[in-house]
Amino acid sequence: MNSRSSFRTCLALRHVAFEDLGILEPLFRDRGFQIRYVQPGFPGLSVEEWLAADLCVVLGGPVGVGDTELYPYLKTELDWVRSRLACQRPLLGICLGAQMMAHALGSRVYPGTAREIGWGAVSLTEAGRLSPLRHLEGVPVLHWHGDTFDMPAGARLLASTEITPHQAFCVGNNALALQFHPEADVARMEEWLTGHACELMAAGTDIPGLRAASVRHGALLADRAALCMNEWMEGAGL
Repeated sequence: MNSRSSFRTCLALRHVAFEDLGILEPLFRDRGFQIRYVQPGFPGLSVEEWLAADLCVVLGGPVGVGDTELYPYLKTELDWVRSRLACQRPLLGICLGAQMMAHALGSRVYPGTAREIGWGAVSLTEAGRLSPLRHLEGVPVLHWHGDTFDMPAGARLLASTEITPHQAFCVGNNALALQFHPEADVARMEEWLTGHACELMAAGTDIPGLRAASVRHGALLADRAALCMNEWMEGAGL
């Protein structure tokens, strides 16, 4: 453990086992965070614990913001995301998490023009180049989503791609939403390729090509994502 406080807490909402904090987990632990994964339905977690945590992360998953009738726990997650944003407590949303943040801020979430799966760089806005995402400029990141969202009022757009104009946004210094996956650990990519096999085959994805691109780009993403996340946490007071 380093000299930082050993009492920092990070709660991570994990919807499927293999979509965890990935390469961000050792980074968070090095900053003194004790990490607790929370499964769908919030077993054993109170809203007071959620709001008191130093950092909360909402990870990705195969369900969507509009699936609340099929998966009622999503209603609770949305309420908790909304309450975390209202309290201006540090919150990071990745993929589904970013969509939940947009929805909680009053924006529409809906199917994108095409499913975006694979590695590619995002284009940073002027605000993005002044943000921690500057470390990701020109760096291929992993995209794996079909839904997108409108920009929330009061948020700053940080990054875009041709398929998905709204790839990242922030609200103040404490809330960061990323449609892409900076946490992806390419050493465990087979778990993603297997866990999402039906989706990949339905989309006609070149699975060997995706595997090769993951090997090619993973190390650079890990280095730059660490710089990005460390700078964001510093700005968020963490």
